Amino acid sequence: MNLKAGLFQNQQLKLQMTQQLSQAITILQYSTMELNAYLEAKQLENPLIQLEPPKQDPLHQREPYTNKRNAGSENTVDWYEYVSVPKRTLADALSVQLNLKSLTSMEKKVMEELIYSLDDNGYLRIEEESFLNKYGLEMDQLVNYINRLQELEPAGIGARSLQECISLQLKREFDVPPLVTMIVDNHFQAFAEKKWKAIAKILSVEMKDIQQAADFIRECNPRPGSKYSQQIAEYIIPELIVNVIDGHTVAVSLNDGTTVNVTYNEEYTDFLKHHGDKEVQSYLQEKEQDFQWLLQSLRQRKQTILKVGKMLAEKQKAFFLKGPYAIQPLTLKQVADEIDVHESTISRAVKGKYMQTPFGIFELKYFFTSAIKSVRLEDSEAASATTVKNELQKLIDDEDKKKPLSDQKIVNLLMDKGYDVSRRTIAKYRDQLGITSSTMRKRYE
Repeated sequence: MNLKAGLFQNQQLKLQMTQQLSQAITILQYSTMELNAYLEAKQLENPLIQLEPPKQDPLHQREPYTNKRNAGSENTVDWYEYVSVPKRTLADALSVQLNLKSLTSMEKKVMEELIYSLDDNGYLRIEEESFLNKYGLEMDQLVNYINRLQELEPAGIGARSLQECISLQLKREFDVPPLVTMIVDNHFQAFAEKKWKAIAKILSVEMKDIQQAADFIRECNPRPGSKYSQQIAEYIIPELIVNVIDGHTVAVSLNDGTTVNVTYNEEYTDFLKHHGDKEVQSYLQEKEQDFQWLLQSLRQRKQTILKVGKMLAEKQKAFFLKGPYAIQPLTLKQVADEIDVHESTISRAVKGKYMQTPFGIFELKYFFTSAIKSVRLEDSEAASATTVKNELQKLIDDEDKKKPLSDQKIVNLLMDKGYDVSRRTIAKYRDQLGITSSTMRKRYE
């Protein structure tokens, strides 16, 4: 081995991540609302950037609200957009009830601490030992405080387990069947695991009685505090619009009225372009270059998304003509190879982007689905995973609930339809669709 120390020249070709390239990548992966927020931030950094509201396409512009009593006037402001929605939290609702009770300052302090220890579903989450030490309480005193909390509305608040939550709600119900109370108090774990035959044997009842008790228990709310949880409305703005022309031609276009328009602030440059200070001129030159980079990145973003949209229209033409059941297998790599870009570019282009189709609005990544080998089609063809999931859902919806389909039976039925899938794949698809096993789906009546 020849090891020598010295200076040697070595020529290498590397891709350098420039500021312009980094900005183009960032802009490409932004959704419409994220992009608008980014442009607003850029406007604050660069005085040459001026933003204008998007130009609404009359075909896609929302019809404004008109006051019928003043229908003849020109006032077409959508006043509903300006009406604030009152937000009431679970803590607010419980505090109002607490204020109606006669409590000492110490009792109120402990109760408020318990209220703010509830999670979004209304369950009590405290470390009992540290809570006792913090307020100098005995265990029986803490239990008393928790009982008082559980007396508030809605029923089930303050429970420390699902079993306790259901039990609290049943105590406020009238005409609760004795079997229901017995199951919840003494056999809840086995009931939840659907070991109903064992419970029926212990209690000397029939399976249909257990089924009726289960239907009664399902009327209870396992998350009593969830109705107070605040959910921020998420607006979906499609970037692409698909129209079917003459029943056979699929046309794709950009929805240009979604993002704010970036324009050049000429007033600012007119004010400073004759300034003699070199630093001012250098600053203007730097900001102007930044403006041009931004425009180029926005153009590239539009071009890439439109290319992806047109390729989807070509590869998934059956979907746009017939509906979701006709979706075909498609991967990111296939589209990337077709439009001659890297697979990661396609991944960024479809992230958080939506397409308006004749069958509704779909996220772009919906059109990318793995292939399932078909036993009826030629080897070069295959069915999509989405199609198989749709078939699986139909089989579950139509099954006899007294004799639900096992995973192996579903495999056999799908095989008859031409889909070659394994039992493990069916179990995975069931989990993704939120479908329980055949044992959990079975009804005894």
